[in-house]
Formats: sequence, C-alpha cells, structure tokens
Amino acid sequence: MFTKLGQVMLYVKDQQAARRFWTEKAGFQVIAEESSHGMHWIEIAPDQDSETTIVLHDKAAVEKMSPGVHLGTPSLMFYSHQLDVLYQDLTAKGVTVGEIVEMPSGRVFNFADDEGQYFAVMEK
Repeated sequence: MFTKLGQVMLYVKDQQAARRFWTEKAGFQVIAEESSHGMHWIEIAPDQDSETTIVLHDKAAVEKMSPGVHLGTPSLMFYSHQLDVLYQDLTAKGVTVGEIVEMPSGRVFNFADDEGQYFAVMEK
C-alpha cells in the first residue's frame, strides 16, 4: 500500500543553477546532497519537516543512464498561507510570475524557474 508521496524528481540542465533558484529565490532548503554511481543529486524542500521533497537531477546524466525515462517537467502545485507576500517576494527577485487568478479552489499564480519550467502555487 502507498503511504505518501516522498520525492518528486525534477530533471534540470544545470543542477547548481537550479539549486540557487530554489534556495535563493524560492526560499527552499537543501535537505541532502549526494553522489553515487556517477550520479549527483540535490534534495530540496520548503523546510526540514516537509513530507515531500524535490530531487534535482542532471537531465543529461539521467538520459544517458536511463534512456527510457520521461524527462519532462512534472506539473507541481505548491501551497502558501501568504500568497501575496510570496508573489511580491518572487517578483522582487526577478522570477517570472503570472497574474494571481481566482479559481473555485482558491487564488493561484504560476511561476517559472530559471530554465523556463513552470510551476503553480495556491493559497491554502
């Protein structure tokens, strides 16, 4: 039986640039960083207590090691208790953000990382 979603694999062109985006602009923390069997990965999360983490993998290395793996960007929806503050913070840091939109389930906006991969955040 499944119990929870533990990790989301995010395949990126430049792991160190992705790390800087997620930690310096989005406010995530590095939970772990490891290398093994020719692979290097960086595990990040909003905080140390997050049940689900994002693992930044080098896209080219994964493609070489596992040619059949889908390397597309996962569609991720983050939650925030302070949507307006987060929106202003990301905007001030030069992050590409969409307009805040009112949806039946709450207010939401999208944002892009430095590689142009889009994600969304909803007020909860």
